[in-house]
Amino acid sequence: MTSNVLHFHTDAEIHKAAETARQTFRSGITKPLKYRRHQLEQLWRLVDENTDLIIEALKKDLHKHKNETVLGELIPAKEEINDALEHLEEWAKDEKVVPALVNRVGVTCLKRKEPKGAALIISPWNYPFFLTIGPMVGAIAAGCTAVIKPSEVAPHSANVMTDLFARYLDNSAYIVINGAAQETTKLLEYKWDHIFYTGNGVVAKIIMRAAAQHLTSLTLELGGKSPAIIDEHANMTVAAKRIAFGKSFNAGQTCVAPDYVLITAKAQDKFIKELKKAFEELYSKNPQTSTDYGRIINNRHFHRLSKVLHENKSGEIVIGGQTDEKDLYIAPTVIANVDRDDKLMEDELFGPLLPMIQVTDVDDAIEYINSRDEPLALYIFSSNKKFSNKVMDSTRSGAILVNDTLMHVAEGNLPFGGTGPSGMGSYHGKKSFDAFSHERSTMVKDLNTVSEAAMSVRYAPYNDTNLKVARLVLESVPRFKKSFVLKHFKWIVFAIIFGIGFKRFA
Repeated sequence: MTSNVLHFHTDAEIHKAAETARQTFRSGITKPLKYRRHQLEQLWRLVDENTDLIIEALKKDLHKHKNETVLGELIPAKEEINDALEHLEEWAKDEKVVPALVNRVGVTCLKRKEPKGAALIISPWNYPFFLTIGPMVGAIAAGCTAVIKPSEVAPHSANVMTDLFARYLDNSAYIVINGAAQETTKLLEYKWDHIFYTGNGVVAKIIMRAAAQHLTSLTLELGGKSPAIIDEHANMTVAAKRIAFGKSFNAGQTCVAPDYVLITAKAQDKFIKELKKAFEELYSKNPQTSTDYGRIINNRHFHRLSKVLHENKSGEIVIGGQTDEKDLYIAPTVIANVDRDDKLMEDELFGPLLPMIQVTDVDDAIEYINSRDEPLALYIFSSNKKFSNKVMDSTRSGAILVNDTLMHVAEGNLPFGGTGPSGMGSYHGKKSFDAFSHERSTMVKDLNTVSEAAMSVRYAPYNDTNLKVARLVLESVPRFKKSFVLKHFKWIVFAIIFGIGFKRFA
């Protein structure tokens, strides 16, 4: 068992970790696919052989039920690893590119998939294992080294990761550093080849400023107020159950949880009735007594949510509203008829509070969404394709999910990431590999008179004839202007140039 006390690392330990990660990468040990595969296999064993330990840590940190840990953290993490193991050779192999006509003779063009180098991964507290292991899979598969900074807000999980990573992985390549803002700030002073951060926009701006000093590439997985638009003709029973699930899973502490609902006055009462029934089916009439319902992570976040709930100047609590500071408990709470500029609508709630805003129609809902920052997810509940397509075509978001919540995150073949204030870059599956890789453009040319002959028109002394011939080869004819002769004209000209050049160099 690991200690409940989280050891914060010193400046000297942070310096050593940063230098070790860089030196290990420069040694080349992480580049062979055999090494990467072994580390991925070890990561899988780490999760598989320590399931009970991880479940216990998350129970202490977030009061997570075993099912939520297995379904929301462990299975997704193992599937990310499995995907990388299955496709590692395919993702890492050089990708051949057909060269342009001017480079067609004696030339090979490739995109080499090379690791970016030493990475810094800063992970959050709400899904501490999945949101740490997910990016690590990309770093390992790509051939990078990494320093991992778990969140100090989930100390039991951070302790378990510190212990397990040291036991299962190469300690010279994958190093855990624990601490809070001071330690993170110190880590950001070093030059990294890529930084992967999951968290909020305020901290993301600090990280971007630090990365700018070294022109370091970034992946930022943030959040935002993800709306749920409900068509008044939708199946309210199913919609309510799925929204209740998305809002209460991990007590609403999910970056893609539905943050608020947009619904017409005509449909609101029926939806509230079904939503109340759905919450009772999930957690009984008193969710505090349910072993299935989670808790707020700590006092600071409890007070943040309590404050925004009790200081809202509009709306009516129609479901829930109960709180218990000693238990860090906030009931699943629905607030109807919230004003559009209410305090509840200022920032991402990141908790079990669900404001409902009345809209006149779908156009009104779209206009409201577009007046705000782009969300990480947008949820549409409708069986009408025209309704759904109109929303999709008229809005921007990191992702769209029609007729469910959260489940798109579990689909490894879909890239996960935000846009604008909700994030930068994406990962999951091959996108995780891509996030930590550099596509190195590579051209290899023959060094002989045959290929040289084909390029003779580029050399001085320049003349108008060479320029005309070069333009015929290099400048494309727009597709809409191409006739059969024009489609093959470049090859004719190229043959003429090659013939002239060959005589010149023969």
